[in-house]
Amino acid sequence: MTSAHEFSFQTLQGAPYPLGALAGHPVLVVNTASKCGFTPQYAGLQKLWELYAPSGLIVVGVPCNDFGGQEPGTAEEIGQFCKVNYGVGFPMMAKERATGESAHPFFRWAAIEKGFFARPRWNFYKYLINKNGALADYFISTTKPESERVRRAIENVL
Repeated sequence: MTSAHEFSFQTLQGAPYPLGALAGHPVLVVNTASKCGFTPQYAGLQKLWELYAPSGLIVVGVPCNDFGGQEPGTAEEIGQFCKVNYGVGFPMMAKERATGESAHPFFRWAAIEKGFFARPRWNFYKYLINKNGALADYFISTTKPESERVRRAIENVL
């Protein structure tokens, strides 16, 4: 696979969500969790979404239970948690694996594209895809969504 546009997720409601349909838009894919020390980053992701969506950015949350069992909820519980606690309006996907042999192909691709350190090692790894589907950059859990580094990278791909 040479482009993020070749991958697809499913929404929390079970509908297909092909990244190919987002061609021409920069996309920020984030593996999320509701019971993590980094969970407050949902607020920063929502701010990014509100700030840059008018320019074309699409933020995509992908819940993951791989790290410390910090996303045990059902699709309905995850959606409700995100909406009530953080006002999340960006697309949220069904829960996926981010590590190991059964990791979603997107996460395996990201690790191949950007190397070993791009492999998700905890919740809230952020992957910035440019308009053509290439992996432009990634940010580890400790990099806040509203950081200058993330905003600058997004502005570079808009």
